[in-house]
Amino acid sequence: MEQRLRIIHTSDWHLGQNFYGKSRAPEHSQFFAWLIQQIEERQVDVLIVAGDLFDTGAPPSYARALLNEFVVKLSKTACQLILLGGNHDSVAMLNESKQVYQQLNTELQAQAQAQPQCIDQQVFELKNRNGEAAAIFCAIPYIRPRDVLYQNTPPDNAHNSDLLTAIQSHYQSLYRYAQQLRQDRPLPIIGSGHLTLVNAKTSDSVREIYIGSLEAVPLHVLPDFDYLALGHIHQPQIIAEQQHIRYSGSPIAMSFDEAKQQKSVVLIEFTQQQKHIQTLKIPCSQTLKQIKGSLSQIETCLQALAVDEQGAWLDIEVDSHDYHSDIQQQISRLCEDYPVEALLVRRKKITTNPLSGGAQSAALDEMTPDQVFQQKLQEHSFDEKTQDELSSLFNKAYHQAINEAANENT
Repeated sequence: MEQRLRIIHTSDWHLGQNFYGKSRAPEHSQFFAWLIQQIEERQVDVLIVAGDLFDTGAPPSYARALLNEFVVKLSKTACQLILLGGNHDSVAMLNESKQVYQQLNTELQAQAQAQPQCIDQQVFELKNRNGEAAAIFCAIPYIRPRDVLYQNTPPDNAHNSDLLTAIQSHYQSLYRYAQQLRQDRPLPIIGSGHLTLVNAKTSDSVREIYIGSLEAVPLHVLPDFDYLALGHIHQPQIIAEQQHIRYSGSPIAMSFDEAKQQKSVVLIEFTQQQKHIQTLKIPCSQTLKQIKGSLSQIETCLQALAVDEQGAWLDIEVDSHDYHSDIQQQISRLCEDYPVEALLVRRKKITTNPLSGGAQSAALDEMTPDQVFQQKLQEHSFDEKTQDELSSLFNKAYHQAINEAANENT
């Protein structure tokens, strides 16, 4: 019989997310039930979760219980579970469960470790249901500067080139060790990462993630894995048109702008002759919808939703001329007649310059710092390259200011 290995790649569960006052626990529970069903029916050997298990570093107790229950249920199958830490996860909190999870056929890698003596803890064999070694896995979670800049360069003083070199060195050292571990066996080498690759498509719910001041990592610094399981970006996507380099995306919509995305997990099958990659569509258990227009147009949309999308959670964008001080009460009264719930009511974003004082101008307190900067940038006739450079400088400076403010408050 030909040796094979089946893997499911998922990420960004964000257990414990508070979504405009709503718990996502029922959605996650239904996703877990569906996932275990897929694993059993398709005889999956390994499940990889590429970071952001939780939505915060201090998740509510019910979120931790959800993960624990899932680990226990999955341990009763023949599928090995690999959990990787993300930028939302607390290393200390995850490590509390590491030894217990090991007894339940689960490997947890909460933190990248660049020290040579730690390499063997991050690279290991993946076995199929027959107990045969079928792949080598490089377990790389979210990388923090202090994780890879451990020798001469203090993380606070590191430049982007230092960080990029350190990240590349960390990946390459694990990959070289995996090649040694493979020996002469025809085993695929699989890698992971929780980061932003250059040109990856993001959504509103994806928090900008920096390694120091490094915003995105170019693909060419990473090894040529047989499959690269990525996390952090919530939209499922293939990178650089290479089928084996993928973000699986989040299993549920984490923001209203993700509402139209078909959520999925990735199923990878390796045999001695080839690999086959496909996506498995995740059933949606909670509808999110965006409605835009005047009050009369919104009511028309609500009538249609009452037929097709009962129980939907709504993001309602109201035209400026209908947006009055009592708009929340008006929308609440409208929704009372329909089986939907408005979680977010906001004014329509204007297209005129809000700083020009025009009649349609928005108040500054309705704008983000980035929106103000972009509006001011458009007042000048910079070429596209200059605009991109200025935007990048602004994002880095703003991120640094936020971090410094946070440090002062701790």
